[in-house]
Amino acid sequence: MGGLFLGFDTSNYTTSAAIYSEDSDCFVLNFKKLLPVAEGERGLRQSEAVFSHVKAAREASDAVRSALKDASGSSVRAVAYSGSPRSVDGSYMPCFLVGEALASSVSAALGVPLFRVSHQDGHVAAAVVSAAHVDSFSVEGFLSRPFISFHVSGGTFEVLRIDPSDLQERIFDVSRVGGTLDASAGQILDRVGVRMGLRFPCGAAIDELALSFNGEIKRDGISVHGTDCNMSGLENRAYKMLDSGADKTEVSAYLLDFISRVVDKLTDSATEDEKLPVIYAGGVMSSKYIRRRLAKRGYFASPDLSSDNAAGVAYLARCLYKKSGGDAV
Repeated sequence: MGGLFLGFDTSNYTTSAAIYSEDSDCFVLNFKKLLPVAEGERGLRQSEAVFSHVKAAREASDAVRSALKDASGSSVRAVAYSGSPRSVDGSYMPCFLVGEALASSVSAALGVPLFRVSHQDGHVAAAVVSAAHVDSFSVEGFLSRPFISFHVSGGTFEVLRIDPSDLQERIFDVSRVGGTLDASAGQILDRVGVRMGLRFPCGAAIDELALSFNGEIKRDGISVHGTDCNMSGLENRAYKMLDSGADKTEVSAYLLDFISRVVDKLTDSATEDEKLPVIYAGGVMSSKYIRRRLAKRGYFASPDLSSDNAAGVAYLARCLYKKSGGDAV
């Protein structure tokens, strides 16, 4: 088949565009532009996110145009975009309309099929592709069997079972089998990080601070019941540490150690009955600190393919094109 496959993703905080080359089995473009968040703020309203994505669309288009010019010997076969946060009924965020508009325009201009996936599907696919290149396994073979995926990000903390899909418009089916019953891990990191004076999003800065801590980490009890967990108490505990004089490095290490222990316990529960392989996806799982703690428990994506990106969406464009025989869904 060969050729190029384009993906667009416009999550709440990042405008992304990617191109997967089947000929060279790599991403020839992985463009990401973080949306601006005012200092001291803990996020963006949807209206602000949509406006910022529209402003960033020109840069994304220019990046795609430049990459296609460099790959002039290959043809674009299909385009895909993230149309919703998750592949479930009622999952919707206005910011994804910008990516849909971009992808639709490119698809129409090139006369190639257009496919719709979810933001979560893209995270899972990107993590599998990235891990496969590091650990030398077949992506198609991995996706042809069930596996467990964690999706841990700013707005999501879910334990997922992934199964090959019989549906024409999907490569795999995603079933939530557990996760947080209250706050997400990434949300807590950002809230505490802003309280410590860090710039939103705070995950990368907290990771670096945690890695520099050499003392003994305070270990409070975690709340994990089967494949479900409660995280909201972590935020208040971190605030109490700051109020009592703990420095940023200690609080950062405390936060990531706590999250690591929760994910570790959830991994045990999710694989207890069926020993399925585990993929860790999402921005929080790009943490070097967490990866060091859990490296033997499952597969990790590289940091650039753990945080928000369109690479997984581009790869799913390739998979859906192949599954459909070259017809749009």
